Amino acid sequence: MEGERDISRRGCVYLVGAGPGDPELLTLKAARLIESAEAVVYDHLVGKSILKLIPAAARRVYAGKEAGNHALPQHEINQLLVALAREGLRVVRLKGGDPFIFGRGGEEMQALQAAGLRCEVVPGITAAAGAGAAVGIPLTHREHAQTLVFATGHLKDDTVDLDWEALARPNQTVVIYMGLGALDIICRELLAHGLPAGTPAAVIHGATTPGQRGVYSSIGTLPAAVSEAGLRPPALIVIGDVVAIGEAAAQAACTLAGQGMGPVQ
Repeated sequence: MEGERDISRRGCVYLVGAGPGDPELLTLKAARLIESAEAVVYDHLVGKSILKLIPAAARRVYAGKEAGNHALPQHEINQLLVALAREGLRVVRLKGGDPFIFGRGGEEMQALQAAGLRCEVVPGITAAAGAGAAVGIPLTHREHAQTLVFATGHLKDDTVDLDWEALARPNQTVVIYMGLGALDIICRELLAHGLPAGTPAAVIHGATTPGQRGVYSSIGTLPAAVSEAGLRPPALIVIGDVVAIGEAAAQAACTLAGQGMGPVQ
């Protein structure tokens, strides 16, 4: 019988969150699973330093998704995970951030369950939490943000038809994943639904990695600031009064401990 500490069962798929990029932000469980994997299906946002933990003998499959460039469609990824598990392999499905926060982990879990296969989810630090910590933006604050909203800027049907009225409410922080390509639309709709043009906003690229950079601005001028800075995905959009706290922290060079990298400019 397998002991309680055995976290590498054969024929089981582990949906593992790789965190925001810094390998030191992996959970201990995630690191152990990666190091014992026989097959790893990994995404575009998983850092190279994390991929180095994969055993040399393990089978590797890249299943990354970038704007307009999907290595594998989602239904093929689902089929691949089922096939690898049926081979009796120890399978790690490695995702940036957290598998259940805009990571399609729920769809993959359902596919595995429908096939009668074992599946375990290993949470990871989501990109919003990593980015906030890295640049000193407190996502919640008793005085400024009593609500925290995560939204995606890229829906399944390629639209950006979000609940703009809810996103434009005061006293909250909004973090938009995968929204850089629709930044103009997002800012325009938020302004049209009552969000003041001076509301602090930031775009953060590559949070917690050596390539971290970004801009502070306001919702009214953010598209121009991002264009001038030449920022590209992967990036998060953070909107709300707490962003001003992060800007002050940046000026004080208050970044994630041990990163050795500069704050958002």
